[in-house]
Amino acid sequence: WNYEAASKAVNGRRTLWRPMARAPSRKATKAAASAATVRDLERVLSALGDPVRLALVRNLAKGDELSCRELGGESLPKATLSRHMAVLREAGLVETRKLGPCTMNRLPRAELDARFPGLLDAIFRVPADE
Repeated sequence: WNYEAASKAVNGRRTLWRPMARAPSRKATKAAASAATVRDLERVLSALGDPVRLALVRNLAKGDELSCRELGGESLPKATLSRHMAVLREAGLVETRKLGPCTMNRLPRAELDARFPGLLDAIFRVPADE
């Protein structure tokens, strides 16, 4: 593409005409959206692949909001529990809010069911190993 040859005189001044960037096609937009969904699903399934994190999500599904101590924090070292909760948060499986010195955790069930219909139901249908 020769920019000099493509320049034109507009209102007595020379302007440089450049090719316009094309908007992405519908097919490309749908492919990008589905790729993002696939990445999100991979992240969620990876987070749920660990038995400790799966147990934490199961406990969260039983209650409305739970603190880390109520989630079973006595059985795990604090640093380990904190790391597991961080992985769950990054995957979008857990939402947190501060309540004084405590951090309350909840499972955003409606949002997860909208993003991945039937996933949590299928996971919770399988009995937990005790």
